[in-house]
Amino acid sequence: MLFLVAALMLLGVVLGTVAHAPLDVTAALAAVIVVWLAVFALRERLARRRHTSAN
Repeated sequence: MLFLVAALMLLGVVLGTVAHAPLDVTAALAAVIVVWLAVFALRERLARRRHTSAN
């Protein structure tokens, strides 16, 4: 429950920051997050393939 409250508070801070940031800054940060998530997903997929082929 405490984790949920902390997550909601963090979400409020982030959304408040985005509301006051210029649109180009928000778009640039969103692009960075998308690239980060894509790299993470690719690494996880490759690691899962390597792990399952060894068994």
